[in-house]
Amino acid sequence: MAEPEPRRRATPQDLRALTHPLSWRILRLCLERSQTNQQLAQRLGVSPATLLRRVRALTDAGFLTVDPPRQGEHGAWERPYRATGATWRLDLGTDADQLTAQIDLAIVDAHRAELVESGPTPSRHTRRAILHLDAETRAELDRRIDALLDEFENRSTPDAPPISVLWNAIEQRDTP
Repeated sequence: MAEPEPRRRATPQDLRALTHPLSWRILRLCLERSQTNQQLAQRLGVSPATLLRRVRALTDAGFLTVDPPRQGEHGAWERPYRATGATWRLDLGTDADQLTAQIDLAIVDAHRAELVESGPTPSRHTRRAILHLDAETRAELDRRIDALLDEFENRSTPDAPPISVLWNAIEQRDTP
């Protein structure tokens, strides 16, 4: 199997664009098909103006691209947006930076919204563990999880239902 491409370090503009759960929901919805601002606003239950701010930040950072304009069902011209996938290999950093912490929470909040939205489903799998790993073993775990997700991403079938996967490993602080 080929080595995955290296991760690009996130810029401050990247980090600012990704600090809100709506950003991650927008990227998820625009991954498989182009969506207009109006379609996204309706799907996510927010005002188009609120959503447009997030869409512009994501577009400016290169996480969304504008597809060619198209005519909507009522004849008006629309601007559809599509996710570029640029966040897949983005290194958000491990600094104790406030923006990085906000992004972690935004990702979890977006995933939580998807859990709630999915309702009860027999195809859900949840697993939580507390591991005690030295730095070398922890790095191996991260590499192996990345490789496993890359492998299954390469085996994706376009007609199969999408599966949301969240991997998050946090070093816990000792509490007295």
